[in-house]
Amino acid sequence: MASSSVAPPPPPPLDPRSFLRQTPPFDQLPPDAFEEAAAALEIAYHPAGTTVLTADGLPSEALHLVRKGIVRLEREGETALVLEEGDFFGFSVLTGRVVFDVVVEEDLLAYRIPEKVFRGLLQHAPFARFFTQGLTERLRSAPAGPADTALGGDVLSPVSGLLERAAVTLRCDATVGEAARMMREERVSSVILRCTPPAIVTDRDLRNRVLAEGAGPQTPVLSVATRPLRTIPHTTPVYGALQAMLQHGIHHLPVERDGEIVGVVTSTDLLRLQSHGPLLAFKKVEKMRGRDSLASYGRDLSRMVATLSRSGLPATQVARLVSHLNDALARRLLAWAERDLGAPPCPYAFLVFGSEGRFEQTLLTDQDNALVHADDGPEAARYFSALAEKVVADLVAAGFPPCPGGYMATKWNGPLSAWTERFAGWIETPQAEAVLAAAIFFDFRSVGGTLDLTPLHDLLASAHDRAPFLSHMARAAVGFRPPLGAFRRLEVEDGGVDLKKGGIAPVQGLARVWGLDAGLTTTETVGRLHGAAAAGILDRTTAEGLAEAYQFLLGLRLREQLRALSEDRLPGNRVPIEALGQTERRHLKEAFLAVRDAQKWAIERYRVVLA
Repeated sequence: MASSSVAPPPPPPLDPRSFLRQTPPFDQLPPDAFEEAAAALEIAYHPAGTTVLTADGLPSEALHLVRKGIVRLEREGETALVLEEGDFFGFSVLTGRVVFDVVVEEDLLAYRIPEKVFRGLLQHAPFARFFTQGLTERLRSAPAGPADTALGGDVLSPVSGLLERAAVTLRCDATVGEAARMMREERVSSVILRCTPPAIVTDRDLRNRVLAEGAGPQTPVLSVATRPLRTIPHTTPVYGALQAMLQHGIHHLPVERDGEIVGVVTSTDLLRLQSHGPLLAFKKVEKMRGRDSLASYGRDLSRMVATLSRSGLPATQVARLVSHLNDALARRLLAWAERDLGAPPCPYAFLVFGSEGRFEQTLLTDQDNALVHADDGPEAARYFSALAEKVVADLVAAGFPPCPGGYMATKWNGPLSAWTERFAGWIETPQAEAVLAAAIFFDFRSVGGTLDLTPLHDLLASAHDRAPFLSHMARAAVGFRPPLGAFRRLEVEDGGVDLKKGGIAPVQGLARVWGLDAGLTTTETVGRLHGAAAAGILDRTTAEGLAEAYQFLLGLRLREQLRALSEDRLPGNRVPIEALGQTERRHLKEAFLAVRDAQKWAIERYRVVLA
């Protein structure tokens, strides 16, 4: 696979009508209204140095859309904003007051929509909202790309649409023989028991808990049933059902409406939707019997991600499904290692960090993991060192490269007491460089083992009282800056923009410090933002705007990474600017602005001293 990244050739120039059709909010107009706007379009040219409008002067007679050139908005000689292709000015057509001098910096070609036509277009709600809604709403409505039916169905539609019949129920005091006969007669694979609370018995329960154990048909069915039930509301989207099955390793999911179970969706129902979906991948992991089956994991995962992305599923939800699948793989590898080495001498936990720890991994990336065990004796050290070697090697075989920085269980492996001491040192007596290097560990979560990690969670919960520690964490979050120059202009380097350095990594860092400040246990970036807002660490508007910016950036990166794979290129974090439409460029700038403003606020709150 080639490592070079070749930007696609620039598209041919658009005629005025086509340019208008691709520019929000004109792309929201119904055909007749758009035709009215296009017919009224006027073309204006102003050379550099021209003052088109004067502050406190006569209001504009038209809305102006920049087609080519650069315009400065000035107030008393100070530049407040720079406008480029796709930006608007002349809002005084509505307000009656010119707030800024509008000065042409580079020769300007603009399209004008006369006042009367513009006011008529504002009668269309989607068009009007563009000029009134805030950043959060604009980014939330930004399309991630055209959706198709690659899953054979809409993963965003309610799961109730998959229900073909009502739930089959049985009295609570029935026998397993009666349950088996009912399943056969009704041709279903599960029965809901009418108990308080209700329970479920499945064909797997009958095989594993009755036949395999030599129990007879008179066995009380409740003794082999599962309760309490894991249920989902009937309005849950299909991807939510997929996520629940992957997270909990279950194959039957009762669906509730108004407190009543109205049906049961099964893994078979969801499998019918998929050609390269998560449940098929999960079943392959479940059926893995030897290490020779690991080689196809990365290829299967990439296909699954492409399928989910094309279906219109947001990148954050794609990442959560991928993370649950990776968790299942890790548990399978741990089981193999225990099979080879024998039972572990004490409880342990296999930890993941980074994107996997935040439930945000999509395509396979470097490993970030560690191992914590209860005992600190030599026997435990030998056993878990061997276990880590096996699991890390198997992850490499499955397509997860070794971490260049060494953040793997083969190195980060030790007793809970040592981990507790290490975390306490980072938090209670922080050293700048040590904290920066350790930031990845504060996204940890356990994906295997039974060790209670409460001591580590308690230390993280105490971080909100440690101002020096939070200041060091905030410094890490503002180390990468959005690629915005003077007057909020997008800075392009080598024809593209680094989405990770410019926006994704800073938001992750900000959410991490705010989450620690709020004493949160969740590791998800969006969850941390909303949790910090609920705790009063930051206002809800900032949290929502930053969350939408983050999800937009993740979606844009994933789309470009999948495009690179389809073109036999290595996926990365950069997006060629010519690959973006005018709408996406506008949204990208707004996302970076949200990140930059949040960084400024964090610098003040945590008294960050920048080098």
